[in-house]
Amino acid sequence: MNCGYVAFIGQPNVGKSTLMNHLLGQKVSITSRKPQTTRHQILGINTNKKGQAIYMDTPGMHESNKKAFNRYLNKTADTTLAGVDLVVWLIDGLAWQDYDDVIFEKLKKANIPVILAVNKIDRVKNKEAIFAFFKGAQERFPFKEIVPISALKQTNLDLLDNLIMDLLPEGNMIYPEDQITDRPERFLVAEIVREKLTRRLGDELPYALTVEIERYEEQPKITKIYALIWVERETQKNIVIGKQGELLKSIGMEARKDIENLIGSKVYLQLWVKVKSGWSDNERALQSLGFKS
Repeated sequence: MNCGYVAFIGQPNVGKSTLMNHLLGQKVSITSRKPQTTRHQILGINTNKKGQAIYMDTPGMHESNKKAFNRYLNKTADTTLAGVDLVVWLIDGLAWQDYDDVIFEKLKKANIPVILAVNKIDRVKNKEAIFAFFKGAQERFPFKEIVPISALKQTNLDLLDNLIMDLLPEGNMIYPEDQITDRPERFLVAEIVREKLTRRLGDELPYALTVEIERYEEQPKITKIYALIWVERETQKNIVIGKQGELLKSIGMEARKDIENLIGSKVYLQLWVKVKSGWSDNERALQSLGFKS
């Protein structure tokens, strides 16, 4: 059978997490409309009759290196290319972006087989434009395959899945066939809470917060989870809590339902909001909060 590691790369908010979740048939990476929702390298393990593809969802590659947090995201995305067997580069429609030139250079140096997945193809009605873009892309880089897809509508995902499996090297399975990710439940729970926060808050605040599981207690009839939401300023804390605590309560209720579905158990979820000034630009603070590349 074929088996290997597959890196999903691309700029922020092109749909990498949505693509991985649909290929797996299960939600492993959180999603939102906001860029840089994915912060960590997350493995999704897809095992079928052809073999085992180990997907690596990564933070979006982007230009900003101003803060320690941005440097962490870029380093995590870059180091993913080391040791993988195949790259799936996801782009947003028939258009190259400025930073894509840098990605081209990274891929040339990496010397790894690459599939170009052109997302949101359902929005393009001009077939001649599609053929012209594909021809130009193939002239620009020796892609193994170029596949038009819609991650959200699941268009051509079976085709992409088969191409990925065919391009992986022969080998034995690395993970048990029933395993879907390498991440522990504590991590997935923290990500679920952060997803609800990201979706409910404004454009800027999600990047100034992170979630840490302080206690995780599995009891016979219920799992008790105590989570800390870290923000950078007192004003941000007030926004997350909301008027009379209503926003935090609502986020907790939404997160609890998803967590119960994830772990198959009744959940008691307690959320606190605390301030850690400047955590996103402090290397030591990032490490203490689990951002270790």
